[in-house]
Amino acid sequence: MAKSDNNRNRKPARNTKGGDQRKPYSKNYKPQEKRNVPVKKSNPDEIRLNRYIANAGICSRREADTYIAAGNVTVNGKVITEMGFKVKRSDEVRFDGKRLNPEKKEYILLNKPKNFITTTSDEKGRRTVMELISGATKARLLPVGRLDRNTTGLLLFTNDGDLTKKLTHPKHGVRKIYHVHLDKSLNLADLHKIEAGLELEDGPIDVDSISFIQGAPKREIGVEIHSGRNRIVRRIFEHLGYEVTKLDRVIFAGLTKKDLPRGHWRHLTEQEVINLRMIK
Repeated sequence: MAKSDNNRNRKPARNTKGGDQRKPYSKNYKPQEKRNVPVKKSNPDEIRLNRYIANAGICSRREADTYIAAGNVTVNGKVITEMGFKVKRSDEVRFDGKRLNPEKKEYILLNKPKNFITTTSDEKGRRTVMELISGATKARLLPVGRLDRNTTGLLLFTNDGDLTKKLTHPKHGVRKIYHVHLDKSLNLADLHKIEAGLELEDGPIDVDSISFIQGAPKREIGVEIHSGRNRIVRRIFEHLGYEVTKLDRVIFAGLTKKDLPRGHWRHLTEQEVINLRMIK
């Protein structure tokens, strides 16, 4: 049934019981202007205290918050327990009384090739290991220990001074394993002499273990040693009349060359760093 003309022209009734209560439009109405709230710019010279502590290698940021709340941290001599507190790099921050270095700790493992010397620079213009990691980081890293120019294998770089001292001091017994190639087969009697310990010109030397490499010629030897004395592996065999023709460090402090081709580097994983710090 079609709608009638009366219904068609009828205006809808206004709801007077709380329905549409909108105000009538006014030509003088102006929308409220939005206020521009100034955004506080962060100071690039400031960082959060928990990050400062984490960068110093003490613990994670989350753990740092716990220590801050417990009152373990001071800034310029004042105990800070406030979460989100920011410090400048020039501030003196101490954790349990020990002053911290805010520089983020970095750890890079290199599989060193031959003909590179382990130094930061060379007066004779020879190529150094620093060239091999030049694009790895902007931080100033230093090699942990050294490898001879013709020795290949694992070399660690870091700006963590405390860890460097730990990994290079003989008392910590850091595990280092070398794959040694000799100019001739090693006599079994000489192997036993090395096992028993030798007296070199600069004092006695003991290896942790020595063995022939399974499936390889008798001129290839595996040696585990923790001494950091100069050219020590080469001098052990030279003392008995052998020449080391190739020397490769295959394990250093539990780190291996797995998936790391010669001349390449990689950053250590968080777990690897934790393992190194746990060395006693």
